[in-house]
Amino acid sequence: MTSSNVYKVVELVGSSPESIDGAVRNAIERASSTIRHIGWFEVLETRGHVENGRIAHYQVTLKVGFTLDG
Repeated sequence: MTSSNVYKVVELVGSSPESIDGAVRNAIERASSTIRHIGWFEVLETRGHVENGRIAHYQVTLKVGFTLDG
């Protein structure tokens, strides 16, 4: 007997004043508190906010996939 999995994909937006990496980590860590079995992510967009000629924060849009409980 083989096992079949069903997956769900959601989009998240994470932000960080420190880095793009921090924005990704913040999104995944926060989502992990309510979504189980996260298996992968893909960065769809990267952008940032500029204030007074300096980067104020980074923002990323992620596609996140996880296995549904079965």
